[in-house]
Amino acid sequence: MHDFFGNGWQLILKQNALNHFNALWELQADWFEEPNIRRGGWSGVVKTPLDIFEDKPVFIFIKRQENHLSRTWRHPLSGIATFQKEFENIKRFHHCRIPTLELVYFGTRTYNGNRQAIIATEDLAGYYPLDTLLPNSDLDIIDNWKTKQSLLSSTAKVLSQMHQHNIQHNSLYPKHIFAKKIDDGWDIRIIDLEKAKRRILKQTAILRDLGTLRRHTLDWTPREQVTFFKAYVNETKLSPKSKKLWYQIQDRVLNKSK
Repeated sequence: MHDFFGNGWQLILKQNALNHFNALWELQADWFEEPNIRRGGWSGVVKTPLDIFEDKPVFIFIKRQENHLSRTWRHPLSGIATFQKEFENIKRFHHCRIPTLELVYFGTRTYNGNRQAIIATEDLAGYYPLDTLLPNSDLDIIDNWKTKQSLLSSTAKVLSQMHQHNIQHNSLYPKHIFAKKIDDGWDIRIIDLEKAKRRILKQTAILRDLGTLRRHTLDWTPREQVTFFKAYVNETKLSPKSKKLWYQIQDRVLNKSK
């Protein structure tokens, strides 16, 4: 059995009688996401409120899985719980100060021969995924170009920071980038880190991630794409090196579409 509690969360979970693996496993709640059956096991998500003394309730997501394993070079035969990979990547993002989810709890156990895992994270209240905010959102959060430009720039800087640490997200869709309007800026959070990995070559991570993102943001205008990219490379006028990267990304998009 391995248990991890996020900073300050153990007491809150205890106040809600959810401070151990079995309590979280047995919690009765409607599925937020129906169980995904694959890899010889299953994985599902519920959302539940936690009471906090003299404060408003907070919501957490509890992801539970059984015999849902991924093989790694360290565990080529037995594999590890896929949530363990996500847990380790969230910790890596925190260590590198890359904004992501707030960890509440992580635990694993073997019960009746079944390998079970739980990861709980705080709800991103007030945040929206990028594919909801852009390009033509019905939300009134983005009401002018300056606000949109700020969102694109904030997102690009966080992704650049991630790649500076040689981290490849490996599934960088707009729905995995969350943003919340704060004063004149944006708070960005990168989620769904199950497939994230370190790369020896930073360029490998950059091309893979930005290529994936470009393929899933073809509805962005040229102005939006350029604004994002200039913020990513931190240039007001693209250098020859950055122009080369731009065309490399575009080539990946074209090759994938064939």
